[in-house]
Amino acid sequence: MAAVLGQFMEFHLVHGTNVKLDPSRTQATRVESFANGVCFSKDPLSPGEIFLVEIEEKELGWCGHLRIGLTAHDPRTLGTVPEYSLPDLVDMGDSWVFAITRNHNKVIEDEGGEAEGGEQPNVGDEAENKPKTFFTDTHLYIENMSIPRDKLVGRSRPGRYSHILDDLYKTNALPPTARRSRIGVVYVPKGQEYADMHIIINGEDMGASAKKIPTNKPLYAVVDVFAATKSVRIVQLPLQTLCRKTIQKHIILRMALDWLELPELLKHYCKYE
Repeated sequence: MAAVLGQFMEFHLVHGTNVKLDPSRTQATRVESFANGVCFSKDPLSPGEIFLVEIEEKELGWCGHLRIGLTAHDPRTLGTVPEYSLPDLVDMGDSWVFAITRNHNKVIEDEGGEAEGGEQPNVGDEAENKPKTFFTDTHLYIENMSIPRDKLVGRSRPGRYSHILDDLYKTNALPPTARRSRIGVVYVPKGQEYADMHIIINGEDMGASAKKIPTNKPLYAVVDVFAATKSVRIVQLPLQTLCRKTIQKHIILRMALDWLELPELLKHYCKYE
């Protein structure tokens, strides 16, 4: 099953009191303090549809990082957006949130094959975070689902020639909590009534961080712009990728895009995405 790449992703107008959205509703910035940064996707996700964000800005002096997950609560029905996704939103029920850390994000299942959805299990060895087929696989495979890897991977040094040197830039593995790191959430159906939630960090599947999530209600993405993570931007995964590649085949320098008769948003996308 291929990943769903259809809709244009935006943040919901309902969000934490310290969040400011840009006019396109694709960037969320926490403007003060370290909390009240909970955001939601504008629309529910479909099975296999990934909600992917890139860390745009960090803020020193806080302990903790981005949190991401799913909720069955329609944001419009929330009287007050919880101050924290963990534990506040999770304690409301029907919500599953994963706290991103710098080194240990892979899920270790217990003997019964279960992974907790609220408090996340730690990972033993950093070696588990090293990609095994990272440089050769064009897709990330999660069970019977495949996701194009091109947009999943954060680049540490995007620049004028990076679309020519992509293979080299892929070697710049970013820590999960670093600026430009890309983190996504997706759910994979398990039978008719349940699904598993997977967190994806820079093109790697961290495993099923929550299991047996009921799918009888719509599931919205949750992004908590928490503590040291100050601003995130949604990374789109639809046909823009093909469009960008087609345009870049016909230019040598990225700045040559300025000479083309293209919409400014498309020029920016081709230059810097």
